[in-house]
Amino acid sequence: MKILKLINLPDLLLLAFAMLVFYFGFLDRQQAIMPALNGWQYAILTLSCVLIAAGGFLMNNVAGIGRPDTGLTEAQGYNLYIALTLIGVGLGYYIANFVGKPMFVGIFGVAAATIYIYATSLKQTLLISNIIVALSIALPVVAIGIFNLYPILTPDNQPILATLFSLLLDYAIFTFTVSLLLTFVNDLANTDSDYNSGITTLPIVMGKDRTIKAVCGFTIVPLAMLAYYGNTYIIDLLWALGYGLLFIVGPMIYFIIKMWSAKTQKDFKHLEVVLKLVLLFTAISMAVITFNIKYNAQG
Repeated sequence: MKILKLINLPDLLLLAFAMLVFYFGFLDRQQAIMPALNGWQYAILTLSCVLIAAGGFLMNNVAGIGRPDTGLTEAQGYNLYIALTLIGVGLGYYIANFVGKPMFVGIFGVAAATIYIYATSLKQTLLISNIIVALSIALPVVAIGIFNLYPILTPDNQPILATLFSLLLDYAIFTFTVSLLLTFVNDLANTDSDYNSGITTLPIVMGKDRTIKAVCGFTIVPLAMLAYYGNTYIIDLLWALGYGLLFIVGPMIYFIIKMWSAKTQKDFKHLEVVLKLVLLFTAISMAVITFNIKYNAQG
């Protein structure tokens, strides 16, 4: 059970679920194209991302600065990290080779190396660590497009593929902003332990009160993005619009209200859960939008 906690199993399940929704609820439903990966191959891609992320979580929890006893020696932690990462990168190489782009394995290698560097050293660096974590959460969305759309690109289907990739990129950018908020809230929850460990975070530099105000201010960015996306893409999709307002905009507004008055670690942990639910509902929204479009087309 300790191992499952060290690899952050709930977060891995969220990552896997989100990736599967993007494929089976969106890409696989497009009649104009056939994704480069079939269902099983995409499942391997998902497993690859999950294993690399698991290795990163493990290294973050076992190695480096100020971590409490985890039940594993540092050598055991490194060995398990190496095993998870090698299997993940190996599966990534299989997928890259299958789509005829073996060099794409570099995506997995760079991701694994960046996560390792963060876990062992960059977590001390103000803001850089937050950005790296947020990028690592958002990049799998981009990888979905790279491995499923780029290999089937032709002059004839370029317009539709460009539209689909642009949509995935919009989701990735939104995911990045929400994930960045999540890292700030996590820093607020762990301020005391980070201070004792010598880790420099925004709450330690600015103080909790100023950081809370800054986080509330930054929350305007994803809300503005939601307003733009809603008005540009789904204003005529009633079900999708209602879903977005209820399950994404609603929790984001709730987050701002609760963040403004948050004081204790329990408050911040609760707000972390709220943001993770936003990420979950954001992934599901892709399937809701696809269903709504097909429903309107039939009706």
